[in-house]
Amino acid sequence: MGSIEELYERYSQELIHFLIYLGVKKEEAEDLVQEVFIRLLKTKCLFKGESSERTWLYTIAKNIAIDHFRKQKNSYTFDCEIPIHIKDEQALPDEVAMKKEQLDWINHLLCCCTEDQKKVIYCRYLKEMSIGETALNLGWSESKVKTTQHRALKLLKKSLVSI
Repeated sequence: MGSIEELYERYSQELIHFLIYLGVKKEEAEDLVQEVFIRLLKTKCLFKGESSERTWLYTIAKNIAIDHFRKQKNSYTFDCEIPIHIKDEQALPDEVAMKKEQLDWINHLLCCCTEDQKKVIYCRYLKEMSIGETALNLGWSESKVKTTQHRALKLLKKSLVSI
């Protein structure tokens, strides 16, 4: 496992976006990412290498988000919106506008999906996780991930046809 500093540099922004996507407010997401790395420091010795560092961090982040919602006594909601994050700071304004338009369109399509389907689509296609990583991240079996993914893609295909 890399050093905490390396992991923070590599994954902090990605984890912030993940937490926002789970429904955490942006300001709170930044604080919760700090908690992710504090928990990582406390439990680093428990990491057995059976999953990737990324999967482990996502699992910690998901558990911290659930704890956060429990503390607020709010129901756990999965926000429909995909956070807009364009890595290329040199992008031209029309490229940024096109990327935003594409994400708006994806968000519109995803609103017809269930919360579980959105989670799978987010992990599998937006974060490019494998089925195994997605299963570990969500605490599900690989079979549930595959079934949920299949149903989500079927629903999205039906939505595209009706447009």
